[in-house]
Amino acid sequence: MQKEFKNYAYIDGANLHKGVESSMWKLDYRRFRSWIRQKFSVTEAYLFIGLMSKHADLYTSLQSTGYKLVFKEIVYDGSGKAKGNCDADLVLQAMKDYYEACPEAVLLVASDGDYASLVRFWQEKKIPCVIVSPAPIAKCSILLKRTGAPIIYLEDMKHKLLFRSPK
Repeated sequence: MQKEFKNYAYIDGANLHKGVESSMWKLDYRRFRSWIRQKFSVTEAYLFIGLMSKHADLYTSLQSTGYKLVFKEIVYDGSGKAKGNCDADLVLQAMKDYYEACPEAVLLVASDGDYASLVRFWQEKKIPCVIVSPAPIAKCSILLKRTGAPIIYLEDMKHKLLFRSPK
C-alpha cells in the first residue's frame, strides 16, 4: 500500500502570473500542477486568485486540473486597474492547515518577501519547505533568499512548463 503524502502547495496566483509574464513566456497550468505533484508529491495545491466573472472558464479549467481555488475579492485602484492582493489569505490558510491538517512538507510559489516570515515559521516547526519563484533570480526577494530555504526558479523549468498552443 502506497503512503498518501500530506504535502501542500500555496500559490500566489497574481505573483505566479506576473512573474512568468515578466519573463516573456506563458505557463501551462496543467503541466505545472502535474510537475508539482510529481516532483514534490503535492496533494493539495491552493491557488489564491482574484475573482472576476469574465474569467469563469479559467477557474473551471484550473479546478478540473486539481487546483483548490481560494478567491479574493477584486478592488480597483484609481486608474481602474484590478487588485486582488491575497498575501494575508495565503498565510491564513497556511496557518489553518498547520494547526488542523499538519502538512508534512510545503511548497510556496511566490517571489514576494512578505512571505519570508511564513517560511521561517515552517522552518521553526521543522516542516520542509521549498520555494518556487516565478520571478527570475534577480527579482526574487532577498528576504526569501535569506531564509535559506531551497528556491527553484520557474525560468529554469520553462522547457517543461511552457504553454504550447494546440495545433
